[in-house]
Amino acid sequence: MVKIGVLGLQGAVQEHVRTVEACGAKATVVKRVEQLDELDGLILPGGESTTMRRLIDKYGFFDALRRFGQSGKPIFGTCAGLILLAKELDGQPDAHLQLIDIKAARNAFGRQKESFEAEIELKGIADSFNAVFIRAPYILETGDNVDVIATYEDKIVAAQQDHYLTCAFHPELTDDYRLTQHFVHMVEDSVKKLASF
Repeated sequence: MVKIGVLGLQGAVQEHVRTVEACGAKATVVKRVEQLDELDGLILPGGESTTMRRLIDKYGFFDALRRFGQSGKPIFGTCAGLILLAKELDGQPDAHLQLIDIKAARNAFGRQKESFEAEIELKGIADSFNAVFIRAPYILETGDNVDVIATYEDKIVAAQQDHYLTCAFHPELTDDYRLTQHFVHMVEDSVKKLASF
């Protein structure tokens, strides 16, 4: 059974833990840097990206998170997690972890009161998926090696590049586990691949 951590500094942490466990993986809340060594994959949850970055810096996670991704272990960023993973941010000179080759716009669908749900297609994963958007970002541009998984009103809202997965919505707030199950499979494949080196 693979072990997937949920970064537990801020955001929808317990909802992700529940979803990961429903997909048959072991879930753990990550509050200390040394816990990363025990994990096969990691989820950066939704929340508030500026606050999360401040806490990442405060508790010494920044370099450790970059090393985790660069080691080939999968990372799934949802909503604010997408912002943290993006290589570029619209209107900001400095992005955060810069691990996935996308340019993202923060709060691009509006503030809290503009939150909404929509049925979208997740390419290769689900023909119809109820996506919950809360202060959601979206992806403005993707690099050549990034696979677009979902769009909403012609805006990119989910993408994957190798072992990095991002989405602008909150799959953990529904009982549809298919996107999280896709990430669990990514982690299982990664464990096999890394074990063969």
